[in-house]
Amino acid sequence: MKPITLTDDNFEQEVIKSDKPVLIDFWAVWCGPCKIIAPVVEELANEYEGKAKIGKLDVDENQQTSIKYGVRSIPTLLIFKNGKVKDTIIGAVPKVQIVQKLNAAL
Repeated sequence: MKPITLTDDNFEQEVIKSDKPVLIDFWAVWCGPCKIIAPVVEELANEYEGKAKIGKLDVDENQQTSIKYGVRSIPTLLIFKNGKVKDTIIGAVPKVQIVQKLNAAL
């Protein structure tokens, strides 16, 4: 399973109205650290299938959502639960750190 492609248009439906926790990777094509964390995000999409949604949002193409949630540096990972931000992870951090925070939201 691949991460969901999130946009300004589907954010409300896929994230805010989700009945499961959602991990969102805010990224951009030109961002080096984003490329480092991308395989981890893909692994999580498989490992958390059915338990949580894993999505990616391109900040260049979806500036409205990035601005709304104050994403200033990328990669930024936001964990949503019940339509609200539960946790924030900034930078290319080890997978174990992301897993701990995601598990806390389950």
